[in-house]
Order: sequence, then C-alpha cells, then structure tokens
Amino acid sequence: MSEHQPNPPNPELYGHADLLAHLNGGEPLDQRLAVIHEALYTMVGCIDRISVASYDPATDLLKTFLASSPGRNDLVRYEARLADTPSLAEILKAGRPRIINDLRLTRQSQRTHSKIISEEGYRCSYTTPMYLNGRCWGFIFFDSRQPGPLPEAVLNQLDIFAHLISAVVTAEMMTVRTLAAAIKTAHDMVHFRDPETGSHIDRMARYSRLIAQHLSATGAATLDDETIERIFQFAPLHDIGKMAIPDRILLKPGRLSPEEREEMKLHTLRGHEMIEDIVRNFGLDHLDRLDLLKNIAESHHEAMDGSGYPHGLRGDEIPLEARIIAVADVFDALTSSRPYKPSWSNEEAFAWLRQLSRSKFDEDCVDALIFNAAKVREIQQQFRDDPSIAN
Repeated sequence: MSEHQPNPPNPELYGHADLLAHLNGGEPLDQRLAVIHEALYTMVGCIDRISVASYDPATDLLKTFLASSPGRNDLVRYEARLADTPSLAEILKAGRPRIINDLRLTRQSQRTHSKIISEEGYRCSYTTPMYLNGRCWGFIFFDSRQPGPLPEAVLNQLDIFAHLISAVVTAEMMTVRTLAAAIKTAHDMVHFRDPETGSHIDRMARYSRLIAQHLSATGAATLDDETIERIFQFAPLHDIGKMAIPDRILLKPGRLSPEEREEMKLHTLRGHEMIEDIVRNFGLDHLDRLDLLKNIAESHHEAMDGSGYPHGLRGDEIPLEARIIAVADVFDALTSSRPYKPSWSNEEAFAWLRQLSRSKFDEDCVDALIFNAAKVREIQQQFRDDPSIAN
C-alpha cells in the first residue's frame, strides 16, 4: 500500500449506511425527492407515491410541481384554483395533516386529480400543507395502494418525512427567491432605469408559463413541472442586462442610432455575466437548472432565421426557454400602451406574431399562446397597468 493512500475506515465505526446520504451531493430536486421516497419506502414499505404541489397566492393557483412515483404518473401539468378545491382549502384551514383511509369514497368526484389518483389504484392518502414564513406555499401528498387505516407508527413517520420534504423543497425555493431578490434589488438600486412596468413582468412571466405548459401537454416539447415553474420564476429576469446600458441609450425618447442599437444589444451578454457574478457572490452555484436563467438572459433576442443577437443562433440552436420568453415578452410589449406607442389589440398582436412565426419566432410557441387566448385575457385583467382601464 502506498504511503500516501489513506487507510480504509474502520467497519466497526463506519459500517452504518445513511439512507439519505445522497441528499448531501447537490443532486437536482427531483432526484432528492426520489432519495427521500426510497428511504421512506425502506422504513414503512407502503407509500407508493409522493408528490408536491406549489401554490401561487397571487392567482390562487395550485400546480403540480414534483412527484416520485415509479412507473406511470399521469398527474402532471395540472393546475386548479384553491378556491375550487374545497378539500385542500379545508386542510389549509385546519393547518394539520388530513388522512383519507379509503380513497374509493372520492371516486364520485369529477375533479381530474381525484379521477387519476383513483384510476392508478391508490387506496389511502396523507396530505399536509407546506409553510414558508407562516404562509402556505404548497401541499405534500403521500399516497398508498395499501388499504387504510395506516398504523399510528407509520403516520408518525410520515409526519417526520413531510417536514423533511418541506424543508428540502422550501430551501430550494428560497434559493431561487434569493437569486431573484438579489437581481431585483440591484435593479431597484438604479431606480428602475428600464421604463417597463411591474405589471409587464407579471404578465409576461405568466404568458411564458402558459406557453411552456401547452408545449409540454401537446408533446411539442419535453418539459416537466419543475422546469415549467423555473421558466415562470426566471422569466422576469430576462432583461437584467439592461442595468449595464447607459441612460443616454436606455431612456432615449427617440429612435436609436445604429451605434446605439449595437450597444443596446450588449444587454444580453451583460445579463449572462451579471447572473454569473450574482450566483458566485451569493454562493448559489448549486442551484438546479441555472442554465435556464442564463439562456433566458442571453438568448431571448435570437431569431429563428438567424437574424437575432447576440450570436445569430437559428432554429433549435436557440434554447427553448429563450424562444418561449421571446414570444411572451414581445406579445406583452405589443399589447401594452406606452408614452411612445398605443397598445395593439390581442388579435392584432396574434396576427403579427403568426406572420413572423418561423422567420423570427418559434411557431409552436406562437400557436401555444394563441390557443390559450382566453387565459391570456384573464392574466391581462388581473395584472393591468391601470386598474381603471380594461384590456
């Protein structure tokens, strides 16, 4: 044995294998949930599915977010209003876990999630809310194909694992929020130099989620629920690089000169650089799917025919998340009134996007937005620039 080779650990001291050791490795969130599920199954042997739904209080929407269920899993890309889901609203009101010992009693429900859970053979469930700073931001579901009631000892284990999952998932969400807050704070410190409104950010982020959900649901793209949520969270940060653009260009009321346009285009590269700096300075390198954010900041002005910037990418060379943001951002810009332009109607903006699909914009992304025209109008009504003016 080489004198530099360390001695193996003493098996008498280090013989125990930690069931959750992989949580220390920085794996993606879905893999960490799978590790927790495997450990729980080893201990109690009756939990066949664990899932997490996130909650957006601004829109009262519950959305599928994460799931660990070996084999078939049809409950994806699903959302519902909490107000329309009285069973979950009741859990939130109670503030404690709900146990259903016989899910056959819910078979009469017409709700999609109840039907899917029943069709997949689950017999009992444990559901509990997740909290962040005292406010609910989602729910955890444990489902079993074993008939209830579950023994008290098993329920006690589920209490512990529910808090573990909540801590792991909430820590990830807090990391994303920390990154977003760091970028927003930097933006605020320069006194909102970009004249875009906060409502623009709210709308385009939700248009982006609509597009991503539709692409995944139709099979036009492979996007899981976590990726869709990340696109929604990262969409507002697409123009962070404009902070590096001088006021004489960013706030110029008239048309930019050719030289000024070239300087403005640099905001895409500056955005990528600023995100890398913020990630490094805040110690967020471990954050899962950071590539989505970097791609959004750098590539949202690329065009399908290669005429965009900063790299002249074309077609599928452009990251999908950037193609999604491009459509959402331009649509909201067209349908918003500004001191220098009147707003277009939705139909006018849809027609213009369709005319430029393939050459400038991703055709599937344009079709996805137009298909969801009714939901687009709902978003516009909820997040208006001026509450006294209807879109």
